[in-house]
Amino acid sequence: MNDTTDTLRFSTCDLCDAHENDEPPVLAALAPVFADFGGVSRFCGPVATIRCFEDNSRVREAVQTAGEGRVLVIDGGSSLRAALVGGNLAKAAADNGWAGIVVDGAVRDLAELRAVKVGIRALAAMPRRSRKHGEGERDAAVTIAGVSVRPGDWVYADEDGIVVATSKLL
Repeated sequence: MNDTTDTLRFSTCDLCDAHENDEPPVLAALAPVFADFGGVSRFCGPVATIRCFEDNSRVREAVQTAGEGRVLVIDGGSSLRAALVGGNLAKAAADNGWAGIVVDGAVRDLAELRAVKVGIRALAAMPRRSRKHGEGERDAAVTIAGVSVRPGDWVYADEDGIVVATSKLL
């Protein structure tokens, strides 16, 4: 879904405006703490989640599977001490059809990240790589930037920010 013109004709501002009075709420905007590091600035798709802390073992496993236009949301506990995504994992994500990656943590290999056709948002860059002890959890509800995110939710990201919806909006 990351390259289809119709799907990418959205604005997070317009989505927020259109759904601001929904009851129950179907849309939440993430706090504006994420920087754009990927080769694609606008992306959307259904969510897959990972909760991990300074160990990207589960991230590697996920991006090596078929992404099918999904967005990988990684709850890294906001740690900036080690990167959870680097050039090799970003390339694997692009090669396997992931639309984007949102990291509540750090990334590295910025030149490589910008060269791949996948959206990548993270808190910061950090040259130190993560541990690899097989820790972490896939497909769990996570909370990042003050918003609960569940597998199957939808992420929409553009130049104005990132929003999470409980279902596909477009």
